[in-house]
Amino acid sequence: MSYNFSTQPFFLALNSPEDGGTMTKSSMTIGLQRFAEQPKYTEVNPGQDALLVCKVIDKRGVCSWQKDNKPVGIYPKKYEWASQYGIGQTAHVGGDCSLWVRAAQLEFDDGLWECQVTASDFTTQDALTSQPVRLVVRVPPQRPRLEHEGVHVPPGHNVTVDSGAVATVKCVSHYGNPPAQLKWFLGDQEISPIHPQTNSTEPDNPRTWSAASVVQIPANKERHGTVLKCLALHESYAARSVAVEARLDVKYAPTVRLLGAPQIDLEEGKDSLILRCVADANPPASIVWRRAGRSEIASLQESLQLRPVGRRDAGLYTCQAQNSVGTSDTMSVQLDVKYAPKILSAGPDRLTTAPLFSPAAFECVAEGNPTPTYKWVQRISTQGKPFLDRGRESRLVIDNVTYDYQGEYECRATNFINGQERTATSDPIALQVVGAPQVLRTTSASGGVSGHSVSVRKGDSATLSLIVCADPRPRHVAWEWGSLRLEAGSGIGRYRVDDVTQDSREDCYLATLHIDDADLQDQRPYYLVVENERGTDRHAISLRVEGMFSAKAQKRIIRRSYGLTVRAWDPSRTVFILRPINVMFAPNERLNNGGGLAPCLVTGNPPKLKIFQSHHPQSS
Repeated sequence: MSYNFSTQPFFLALNSPEDGGTMTKSSMTIGLQRFAEQPKYTEVNPGQDALLVCKVIDKRGVCSWQKDNKPVGIYPKKYEWASQYGIGQTAHVGGDCSLWVRAAQLEFDDGLWECQVTASDFTTQDALTSQPVRLVVRVPPQRPRLEHEGVHVPPGHNVTVDSGAVATVKCVSHYGNPPAQLKWFLGDQEISPIHPQTNSTEPDNPRTWSAASVVQIPANKERHGTVLKCLALHESYAARSVAVEARLDVKYAPTVRLLGAPQIDLEEGKDSLILRCVADANPPASIVWRRAGRSEIASLQESLQLRPVGRRDAGLYTCQAQNSVGTSDTMSVQLDVKYAPKILSAGPDRLTTAPLFSPAAFECVAEGNPTPTYKWVQRISTQGKPFLDRGRESRLVIDNVTYDYQGEYECRATNFINGQERTATSDPIALQVVGAPQVLRTTSASGGVSGHSVSVRKGDSATLSLIVCADPRPRHVAWEWGSLRLEAGSGIGRYRVDDVTQDSREDCYLATLHIDDADLQDQRPYYLVVENERGTDRHAISLRVEGMFSAKAQKRIIRRSYGLTVRAWDPSRTVFILRPINVMFAPNERLNNGGGLAPCLVTGNPPKLKIFQSHHPQSS
């Protein structure tokens, strides 16, 4: 056999056993080798033969195989060419490089295989290497097992979980090749795991795999007793699948029903009473009867018997059930002996000092039958409402203390006896607030305005007032606008700042800025800046100056073709009454058509009124 390494056609002579060893001459053109078919993923049971297919078009190189990046020799009855002629020959024929793996074994044959072909010649460089494919020698996995909270669940046992919780259950299949496919069923319905199953090689046998899958099942009372099943699928299993099951043992807290509650008042020494507390729970619950106001337990049985009832039995009885999961709601029954509320404690102290913006809390404890309700009130000096409701629980929590909360508090405990209200009131508890100044964003107790804006007419005097609270007392109070700053007790031109005065509430003061002969350029925000030893605060109040129409402007409003006639006007209020429609407006103000108002716009100096009808402006 001879090769011509030029790019011209050449003739290749082959000795063929089929033609008796004679030489034939064929004309062929050199072409690059390429795969016609590459090896594919293959599974085989132990001891069976596996065929790895590899076919090459225009093959002129030499075939070889690699397993796990190592060359594989050709051994009779183990690794044999699929296209060889005669048993025991080690040469492949034509473009078929397929390989028989005889009597496959896990330790020798399981792995990644590659088909390779050397180049046609050293100049062509058309050597071939297939993609690595896995030959899997099957190994049946062990029976799958369930794990709950990391603990093995033996077959026939339960997965125990509290109602309202989530049961996280893991299914694991060990020592399989390939790894088993895992599926989940809850009852008869297939459910999905929280993520795709994970497969990893076994540390002590890297050629086998463990498969793991996890489900999460929200537990509730209705799922108690439901069967959870993990199904492992594998070709090596006799039945192609093996299942493992466990029942859900859902633990739920007790619920109770009270039977035998009296429908009428019980008479001392005459009537008997049998109360029953019936609980539904898993596991079974223990029952506790208690009597309000006493520490001892009245009964640990389902039934509470009073034969006959006496004055000593009067009071509030409660029934409650408890198991390892939780405690039921309390069921109660009141026997007909009642007493008015009495405050036992209110505090923690008669005087509490809290920094500004910090939390504060008061606790009130009272006794009474029926059990009294609570209300916390704050004494305030606003006329007509001396108290302000602050809470409806025995514990009053103020999350963010401000100066609004400074003052005296009372705890009131109330019940009703024979339809009449009985109330007990605690001694006053004082809350003292200390901290940086705080400009209040509401109306002061004495009526001073602490809003967001003040409106005046042009030429009138404007008074801007804000309430500020501070403890210690403010050491600097000033008003700022534009580039100007006026301290309390000072003035400049038309502007004057009063000294701060005491407000009706403790540690609160009135800060006032006066502006004489207000003009349009005075329209702006004015900032009150207050400082004491603990910090500063700054808040704005806006001034709006409304213009006025001159008499000349009023006369320029004339009758138009739309029948709108000025009937009267009030120059001081800039109100124009039109027939048939009344319109109120101010300079540079546009009134949109709505509520029966004619659209209009006032502009210019002197002002001009534009009245819009059907969206066509008419000047007046």
